[in-house]
Amino acid sequence: MAERVDEVLTLRGDVDRHEHEAHEDEQPRDEQRDQPDPVQQREDDPADGEIHEGPHDPIGEGVGGERVTRLGDEGADGDDREIAQGQQAGQHGDSLQPQRPAQRELERAGRLDVVLSVQFDNDAVERRLIDDVGQRVGQQQYAAGAADESVEAASEGGTDLEGHCVRGWTRWYHFPFGRVTRHRSCPRDPQYIKATRASLSRMDAAVGAPEKMAEQADELTPMMSQYYELCRAYDDSLVLFQVGDFYEAFCGAAERVARLCEITLTKREDSTGQYPMAGIPIDNAESYVETLLDAGYRVAIADQVEDPDEVSGIVERAVTRIITPGTLTEDALLGSPDNNYVAALTASAGGGGASDETRYGLAMLDVSTGDFYATSVADTDAVADEVGRFAPAEAIVGPGVTVDEDAVFGTAAMVTPYDEVVFEREAAAERVRTYFGQPDSLLADDVEVRACGALLEYAEYTRGGGAGTSDEIAEGEGGRLDYLNHLTRYDPREYMLLDAVALDSLELFERRSVRGHEGRTLVDTVDETACALGRRRLNDWLRRPLLDEGRIERRHEAVAELVGDLQTRERLHDLLADVYDLERLISRVSRGRANARDLRSLAATLAVVPDVREQLADAESDLLSDLYDGLDPLADVREEIEAAIRADPPQEVTEGDVIREGYDDELDDLRSTEQSGKQWIDDLEINERERTGIDSLKVGHNSVHGYYIEVTNANLDSVPEDYQRRQTLKNSERFVTPELKEREETIMRAESAADDLEYDLFRKVRSTVAEAAERVQTLADRLATLDVLVAFGEVAAAHDYCRPTVGGDAIDISAGRHPVVERAEESFVPNDADLTPDAPFAIITGPNMSGKSTYMRQVALIAVLAQAGSFVPAREATLPVLDRVFTRVGASDDIAGGRSTFMIEMTELADILQGASSDSLILLDEVGRGTSTADGLAIARAVTEHIHDEIGAYTLFATHHHDLTGIAEDLAGVHNLHFETRQDGDGVVFEHSVAPGPAAASYGIEVADLAGVPEAVVERSRSVLDGEQDDPTEPENTQSGAGEERPDRTNGHHPGATADESTAGTTAAVTSDRLRQRLRELDVATMTPIEAMNALADLQDACEESRSDR
Repeated sequence: MAERVDEVLTLRGDVDRHEHEAHEDEQPRDEQRDQPDPVQQREDDPADGEIHEGPHDPIGEGVGGERVTRLGDEGADGDDREIAQGQQAGQHGDSLQPQRPAQRELERAGRLDVVLSVQFDNDAVERRLIDDVGQRVGQQQYAAGAADESVEAASEGGTDLEGHCVRGWTRWYHFPFGRVTRHRSCPRDPQYIKATRASLSRMDAAVGAPEKMAEQADELTPMMSQYYELCRAYDDSLVLFQVGDFYEAFCGAAERVARLCEITLTKREDSTGQYPMAGIPIDNAESYVETLLDAGYRVAIADQVEDPDEVSGIVERAVTRIITPGTLTEDALLGSPDNNYVAALTASAGGGGASDETRYGLAMLDVSTGDFYATSVADTDAVADEVGRFAPAEAIVGPGVTVDEDAVFGTAAMVTPYDEVVFEREAAAERVRTYFGQPDSLLADDVEVRACGALLEYAEYTRGGGAGTSDEIAEGEGGRLDYLNHLTRYDPREYMLLDAVALDSLELFERRSVRGHEGRTLVDTVDETACALGRRRLNDWLRRPLLDEGRIERRHEAVAELVGDLQTRERLHDLLADVYDLERLISRVSRGRANARDLRSLAATLAVVPDVREQLADAESDLLSDLYDGLDPLADVREEIEAAIRADPPQEVTEGDVIREGYDDELDDLRSTEQSGKQWIDDLEINERERTGIDSLKVGHNSVHGYYIEVTNANLDSVPEDYQRRQTLKNSERFVTPELKEREETIMRAESAADDLEYDLFRKVRSTVAEAAERVQTLADRLATLDVLVAFGEVAAAHDYCRPTVGGDAIDISAGRHPVVERAEESFVPNDADLTPDAPFAIITGPNMSGKSTYMRQVALIAVLAQAGSFVPAREATLPVLDRVFTRVGASDDIAGGRSTFMIEMTELADILQGASSDSLILLDEVGRGTSTADGLAIARAVTEHIHDEIGAYTLFATHHHDLTGIAEDLAGVHNLHFETRQDGDGVVFEHSVAPGPAAASYGIEVADLAGVPEAVVERSRSVLDGEQDDPTEPENTQSGAGEERPDRTNGHHPGATADESTAGTTAAVTSDRLRQRLRELDVATMTPIEAMNALADLQDACEESRSDR
């Protein structure tokens, strides 16, 4: 494994570059509101603040770009204005790249604070590299994995990487900075995200109270003291601190934000010293926050909770929300309608140990929608299975939980311990009680109560505790999430279990191949939902297919009615397309973050409900009839919104034009006064021109001087005596009159009062709507169900799906099709499937590319669709209720985890053999191919016997071990199937149709020819095969192709051989009782790759000994 240092980046220090000051004039606060985008201002309008940029060196071979520095005035009262003005002058933007000086620049540096960017393959490599670096800078010792934020060495004689002297304090960071920024077009790299988060957890100056501020905490200015205290209080998060129109970070956090977000690193200077500073504009903060989340941070948003215009001193600030991967509520960060869960995991005494009494409690919450689930299981494998259903983006774990986080939660999820106190039973029970009632009547045991209570507390914590009073801050009591009205406790045994391997192999939600086409997953194939509610419900139904025959039948009955009524189906689809995401809308309303447009969207959805009910009025199926009865139009809520809120309100709710005319008499009076005053001013220009005779006279307004009368210098002699000079310009003078000043004051008072009253009225309307949150969520639930049923009906009608019969004792599919592949191919060959109680096991042989894997997957997908409530792609289908679908399909490895392809294959196989029941469906694709032919055949036969004798599950086993087909003669429940082919000259044609009996050959050479393998290689393969056929000393298990001169040649069989001859040698050896017993005793789930290889080598030696004895 190779390690390398990518680059050394200078953050601070006396490097050979210049610092400049950006000076600007004092601007009134009102004018700052009208400032253009800072990036555009820097490029297009430098007059308001001069910006100095040095030469840009994109490859880092010269001096980096010169920094922009704002040295502001000292003093408490000037903190806010100073930084805001510096930003308005153009200090912030994302066009300036981080400093990247060349190595020779580092050599000339007298004092360095550096970031060391390291690319590593595993922790051992990382430790070696960091230890080496620490020693080379004069550091005595470095313990990898320590909680220190950085590694510091006070050395007078230390050296840098090139042997040059480094003086003073030198701080070494380990952080893979060069790969952090993720553009929207790039997929997430789970392994990278995990490595990044691990690195951050070991050392990070970006979170917690800045050390430099801590040294002089008592002397900090009021604003910097606010920042310092917030960083101390939220020491697990990177704090973004609102200053005017920007979110600022200081010290180590500023350096990290500047690097990750590729924005300019500036500095702030006051009486206590200089502090690195970086800021992001509030208007498009989401994109920067997303980058920080991807780098593994929680982000604490500290908003101004007072109006700067209404306070004389420092503006109060408070953390209003903490943004984490699992608690996102902003649409721009969520990115899709899919659920975004955060999980909590608890364990009973001995959690994570070997105790048989250990139980795990698992809770899942989608903060953006209010979906809340809880369950408990007996082991970590079951935890992983349940987590796989929901795919949480984040998890908190309680005390005593020592599970393998990667195995349970996946590599992309942020997993962290949390305050142990909130996991205590009494505290958790009280929190559950305040939301949902008595926990003992809702949840099964203490581990579930603890998980739910802790998760509720964490959700409240990320809400910021309800701090603050601005319109962007949640309303209500403390941090309580009033829209959480339902807690669903479920038993995993109520649903078909699809573990992470099955979800991946069957490609239900994600493409397994990087070469696949977009939209080639099961969910995308059957997704004809019209709204976000339906898409989430569809995901849920496919992740958790039903086991209850009655519930399955109710869904099928509703789909059948919709399939048979085209007009109703199409009308419902059109109506549901106008439904907004009610769950996320009402959650924003309840949290006090909804604006007027959100309320109008809610009203627009409610306006659709009466028409939806009308379409269901004559429904005959039980489920559709129940939906009709349960659809609440919420007429009172809709009428309130429509009466109060304008039809097209602005985005902001504090600047007027939100409340309809006629809703409030007092507001109407204020508006009338404002409008009459403005009309008087509109008429003033005409009247004054007539009175003064100055045709060029103009009446104008700005935020600094208010209303004025402007007269050019050439006409100053005609100015009346009652004009009072207000402002002198280069070519004109601006005046006011006593009457104009009086009208202006009247207008301003009315406008301000109207805006304040409008905001108060809006908040009252929003609170009224929030009180109906539970009714809105119930409506959303019914609309989501209806949308999925309509989608299932649309897919069934458009693609000729049939209504399956679920509840039999056999898999009997006539002309079944793969729902995804049939959409991608011009023609698809349907195939039957017949697995009965007497013959539940099918061995499938045939050439590569003939369709074996597709066939197996289509049987599983038909079963999943049927139990989810959908019709299925077949002419007819009778199916049992399957409790699980197991898959061992495809090849993959985990090099970083030390697991080979074969080891992963054996691990998955062990899970299947230990977890399957007679009601399970097992798909096995070429089990044993990752080792020698003899060993692979041994494993394949032993697995077949074990499933047949001990489990009795419905099984499809595709294999190229043709000798395995002979086992059908020994085991009554096993039968052979093969995919037909036919010769076409020197080639072979795949018919893609399944037929009884074993295949004649594997046609590997012909497939290689079709794949484009060079002709010389193909011909050489044929000649080698011909030689093996002619050489009687060659082993009989050599795989061979097919040609015109050997049409009867098979893989592992010779024509004319007797049954005894065809099973001689290897088959006889591997079926001996002694070898079979040794194979069964192997615990492949816990073996290392080396142990597995040695064990197989021993079995191979035993086989050879047995063969020689014969």
